[in-house]
Amino acid sequence: MSRRPMVRPGGRSARVQTSVHTAVRELEAELGRDALTVPLVAARAGVTPSTIYRRWGDLQELLSDVAVERLRPETPPEDRGDLASDLDAWAEQFLEEMASPPGRAYIRDALLGDPDGDNAGQCSAYAAEQIKVILARAAGRGEPTPDVETVIDRVVAPIMYRILFRPAGLDAPYARRLVAGLLAATS
Repeated sequence: MSRRPMVRPGGRSARVQTSVHTAVRELEAELGRDALTVPLVAARAGVTPSTIYRRWGDLQELLSDVAVERLRPETPPEDRGDLASDLDAWAEQFLEEMASPPGRAYIRDALLGDPDGDNAGQCSAYAAEQIKVILARAAGRGEPTPDVETVIDRVVAPIMYRILFRPAGLDAPYARRLVAGLLAATS
């Protein structure tokens, strides 16, 4: 069972989560990830270490929670006017962000502190939400569209596999080739 609490917007839980997440990000920038400890984070956040242990379990689960938040897209996907252009732009940005050194670190943290798979599911949900927006816009323009799971299987999954296990050759043309293969198979 996940230890991550249900957070009420504006409640004490949300304030504690925000202060702890901020402390992790600040300390990581100042001292490096390897120097982080629960007592250090707690002191910076203005909470007790027991608060962190109770809510997150251990440092790795806390880092996992912070990573998931940092992997959340901040803006809707760009609208370039047609499905191919929209998917190309999104896939290129997704690959660039996830394959960057910080992106790889967030992926690693999200997965390492995730014994139940909740964080992996949340990261997948972020990608699916972005893809749904792209597909809904294309359908609204009358374009034929694949389903979300097909885009996940043919674009997102190969990118993530390559980031995790075969990172050489990851570039914008690779992302565009995946999109082109997807669209060729669905037309």
